Amino acid sequence: MQNTKLFETFKLGNTELKNRIVMAPMTRSRAIGNVPNALMAEYYGQRAGAGLIVTEGTSPSPNGLGYARIPGIFSKEQVEGWKLVTNAVHSKGGKIFLQIMHTGRIGHEANLPEGAKVAAPSAIKAAGQMWTDTMQMQDHPVPSAFTSDELKSTKKEYVTAAKNAIEAGFDGIELHGANGYLLEQFISPHSNKREDEYGGSIENRCRFVIETAKECADAIGKERVAIRLSPYGAFNDMPAYPETEETYKYLASEINKIGLVYIHIVDHSSMGAPEVPRKIKETIRDEFKNTLILSGGYGLESADKELNGIADLVAFGKPFINNPDLVDRLKNGWPLNTNLNMDAFYTPDEKGYTDYPFYTK
Repeated sequence: MQNTKLFETFKLGNTELKNRIVMAPMTRSRAIGNVPNALMAEYYGQRAGAGLIVTEGTSPSPNGLGYARIPGIFSKEQVEGWKLVTNAVHSKGGKIFLQIMHTGRIGHEANLPEGAKVAAPSAIKAAGQMWTDTMQMQDHPVPSAFTSDELKSTKKEYVTAAKNAIEAGFDGIELHGANGYLLEQFISPHSNKREDEYGGSIENRCRFVIETAKECADAIGKERVAIRLSPYGAFNDMPAYPETEETYKYLASEINKIGLVYIHIVDHSSMGAPEVPRKIKETIRDEFKNTLILSGGYGLESADKELNGIADLVAFGKPFINNPDLVDRLKNGWPLNTNLNMDAFYTPDEKGYTDYPFYTK
């Protein structure tokens, strides 16, 4: 067995984790009709060796279903579908948080149900394209800007989603404030040009995120609410801006006041994105006193180094796709499966999803 902090138990708020390894949230597009299903339950259940699983991004609203076949958490049918997943994970001693992700302007009408629309803080189109099952690749449209009433109703959707997550058996939720989706669209001055109390200054641009986090914490308990952030991330047309560090220092301080259970910092530099400066991670660590999760291309040694540095937990992404028993492989020094079917990341069936082998001696 490897001698590392990774396999130590950890108390995350009131939730006992069997190790410090987190399965990072990854979109897999298997929710046919936007409803979780038995295939997804099998997938997450296979990976319940992780101390904590964070699910793929899950929309709190029909308007937030920007990608094809991503799940929601706003209907009774979706709640029942997610119960299959939480039962599968809990039956194997795992813990699981639901990542709540409203895609905002990163969407397309062809992926949305009837009556839904692509909406964002401001009517600013994101560069790039996305897949639609009916029309294949399409440009992002110009989103409609939220009205004051729509802002209020969207916050309520997040709170309802948090309550629904607990009803579905989740141990908590992670608000997706990263990677260019709705919450980060409010944070960034590139996507937020509002002239009301939700735009302009750092405090105003962070207001929607902070209010949403607080209202979710009030609804289900702060020990069950977390957030993911990606300072200096460029994904989904999110370039850096001069006050990036000041913005995230303020945001981390306000999140600390609320008492959220963890902040999860994304660093996609291992996938070719700009590197996230070490200083901003340390700044967030200084401002935030609860659990800090780092993710971004870690292996056994680099993860352990972080656990002896500023991180409490380390998240692994792609290795969990083709190694359902990743924790056992790392713990026992078994070789990792290197075959990774990238063509099947977002396809609708079990191929490249639940058919990866467990290690056999």
